[in-house]
Amino acid sequence: MEYLDENAMLGNSDDANIESQLIALEDRYKELPADVSAIDKAFMELQMARLMIGLDRKDESWAMARKVLDVFLQSQDWEKAVDACDVMFLAEQDGSISALGQGIWLAVTYPIDPELTVALLQHVIDETPDDADGAAVAAATAAYITELRAEGKKKDNLMFFANQMLGQVSRRHSDIETQEQFDHWIEKMELNDPEKFLIRLRNVVDVLVQDDWWFDRESLQQALPVN
Repeated sequence: MEYLDENAMLGNSDDANIESQLIALEDRYKELPADVSAIDKAFMELQMARLMIGLDRKDESWAMARKVLDVFLQSQDWEKAVDACDVMFLAEQDGSISALGQGIWLAVTYPIDPELTVALLQHVIDETPDDADGAAVAAATAAYITELRAEGKKKDNLMFFANQMLGQVSRRHSDIETQEQFDHWIEKMELNDPEKFLIRLRNVVDVLVQDDWWFDRESLQQALPVN
């Protein structure tokens, strides 16, 4: 898996390896032709921003990811926009929680790579207190998105990961140990009904973002094939 493994890799790789990757990317960036498209330039900047996280250059990473987010939004490259939000969350700046919420909104609204969506929902679980319902909603959404959008072996791997997320959340939320307890917990929390838990996810996103939206949700929703 790309995004979930990459986040783990950045936390464990040695600085020299990450720095060599960044230097090589910066050299390629300097050699870009003057007429390179804004989207191609932004894509390379996003790659650099993610590598900077592993070198603890988080201020620089945030600034670069925040800049390219607007490019991806304008070009309607939703997956790269979500990727930029993920980088901004990992940069641990004042707006990182807001970035996470906005990334989740985009990731659930648009049919992007389900693994990236699951990675952002995992962040919610990591940031949420054990007894809060938000983590359960995030885990249920991860399983739902995986079932809906993933295919083949990737679906098998992601579904295994999503089910682990649900099991982890159930244990820390309600001390769930048996399958019978788990089934009852799912039903009690209404995590088997997407129409209900997706509405609750909206509330989670609103709490994360507050009033710090960087795009017009209403306009994007109105432009969807089905509102």
